[in-house]
Amino acid sequence: MSGTKILIVDDEQRMRKLVRDYLIREGYSVLEAADGRSALDQFYNDGNISLIILDVMMPEMDGWQVCAEIRKTSKVPIIMLTAKSDERDELRGFDLGVDEYVTKPFSPRTLSARVGAILRRTMGTAAQKHLEAGGIEIDKAAHIVTIDKKPVELSFKEFELLQYFMENNGIALSRERILNSVWNYDYYGDARTIDTHVKKLRSKLGDKASLIKTVWGIGYKFEA
Repeated sequence: MSGTKILIVDDEQRMRKLVRDYLIREGYSVLEAADGRSALDQFYNDGNISLIILDVMMPEMDGWQVCAEIRKTSKVPIIMLTAKSDERDELRGFDLGVDEYVTKPFSPRTLSARVGAILRRTMGTAAQKHLEAGGIEIDKAAHIVTIDKKPVELSFKEFELLQYFMENNGIALSRERILNSVWNYDYYGDARTIDTHVKKLRSKLGDKASLIKTVWGIGYKFEA
């Protein structure tokens, strides 16, 4: 994905340089912003940013505010960086539409792997471009979901979760298997993250929410 553009937003110059240098070596094109307002200006002025790495704690406008503003108009993948490891902060990030959540200190190599995983799923196209089951249709290339031909707005991670469920129609999936498959790396957080995402996904599927069934003691199963 050489040339893919990534925006790094962090008020610590040392942290920006660490991440920037590693991503550039991986072939990415990197933009930087030292505060939230500058980040929004760059994002809207450029129009070609594929992913944002966003720090939470910044003066004037923090990462939560930046994320909320961007989510009003865009589903661009966002990786949130934070010095905290509080589960409430993580859930807040997911509620705002954050796609990944990385706690400082972290390995630049690990962060780069997560960037690559997200971009491959966002920008890549699989052999099977369309999925359809129970009145739900997914256009994987265009990243569009429709229910009975009507479009449904999903976050990046909600889209991936629904896609994974539909690709495994009729199969009981454990929370750990869902985390490792949808998040695409060994997840060291709480598996209840899945419950939060499933709850939000069901709320957006309307009458089709019942297609995602809870398998007690295991996880979930999509059945159409």
